[in-house]
Amino acid sequence: MSADANGRGNATAPTAAASDGASGPAPQRATPHARGDYSRLMPMTTRLRDTDVYGHMNNVVYNEYFDTAVNQTLIELGVLDLRQSAVIGLVVHSQTSYFRPVSFPDSVVLGLRVGRLGRSSVTYEFALFRGDDETAAAQGSYTHAYVDRATSQPVPLPSALRRALEPLLLKSA
Repeated sequence: MSADANGRGNATAPTAAASDGASGPAPQRATPHARGDYSRLMPMTTRLRDTDVYGHMNNVVYNEYFDTAVNQTLIELGVLDLRQSAVIGLVVHSQTSYFRPVSFPDSVVLGLRVGRLGRSSVTYEFALFRGDDETAAAQGSYTHAYVDRATSQPVPLPSALRRALEPLLLKSA
């Protein structure tokens, strides 16, 4: 029971923000992306070990898929040698939104695009599509800060990396 301006009790239910201790407005829920929003699509197969006790792919596993998609793409584009590249990308920010469960033995397609090419960082965007679904089961992004492998100091994006990623850059509407 809460009190009105005169100190009298009223039966108004508390708002969700008040009842869970949060301040400010609730975050806006993301809208699932469409398969056609991504220029690079990579088929993958879920693994038995990806499924948790709740019967769906565990949330941390999505980041493994995203990381695999980025590294596989960079290797295929000839701009990453996992053992010897002098410049490497380190994840400094990540986020994921989940819409529908994925589980073993689902076939999935991972969409990859570049949301932003900065001076020394790249924001990669992902969507995971189940089977032939046209809308994402999950989507997210992460930002790589590019550093010198030996010193871990930030460096400008190598020109070969920038050229390789430009075709994947999200086109502004």
